[in-house]
Amino acid sequence: MPRDKTESHKRVKAAIKQEFLEKGFEKASIRSIGAKAGMTSAGLYRHFANKEEMFASIVEPLIDDMNKWMERHKSRKIKMVDDEKEKEELFSESFVDMIREVIVPKKEEFIILMKCSRGTKYENFIHDFVIVNQGAFLDALNTLRELGYPVMDIDEEKIHMLISAHVTACFEPIIHNYDNEKIEEYMNLIQEFFMPGWMKIMGMN
Repeated sequence: MPRDKTESHKRVKAAIKQEFLEKGFEKASIRSIGAKAGMTSAGLYRHFANKEEMFASIVEPLIDDMNKWMERHKSRKIKMVDDEKEKEELFSESFVDMIREVIVPKKEEFIILMKCSRGTKYENFIHDFVIVNQGAFLDALNTLRELGYPVMDIDEEKIHMLISAHVTACFEPIIHNYDNEKIEEYMNLIQEFFMPGWMKIMGMN
């Protein structure tokens, strides 16, 4: 009768997450992960091919959820602009909602992505994330301009700087592992600080 690997796989994933949280990718040890999971290194390789694959198994589901949220958000905003919704409704959902809905429930995975990814393809995640989303934002500005909104004349370098500042500010409370109440306090502060500026850039104030 074949063995059910479900429980052993859960143990392995928990051990991997603990190891990366404690040591980061570069110092994490296959042997140590095996010890945490109660199995040999050979046993681990029946679950994952290498340390890179182990790391990806922790952070990629979170990254996928973040990207899906951003795509849904963008599509929703385009439809709302096309439907000529009021600006209060247009801004009823923002980037801080992605923090609340996607990242806060997976704080440990996010901390691993932000603080423990040196030596992996994810170590410049914030920069890469900003590059993708500044492109989407510039497209949105062009759409608004075509629709007659008095969009601010601002170059891509400045947009990059502002989005980097906004994203970094939103990520900081999670990176510092604040409790959910304090995270919510900071999200409200960030929203109050950045939103008037974004509305001015988009010609909506």
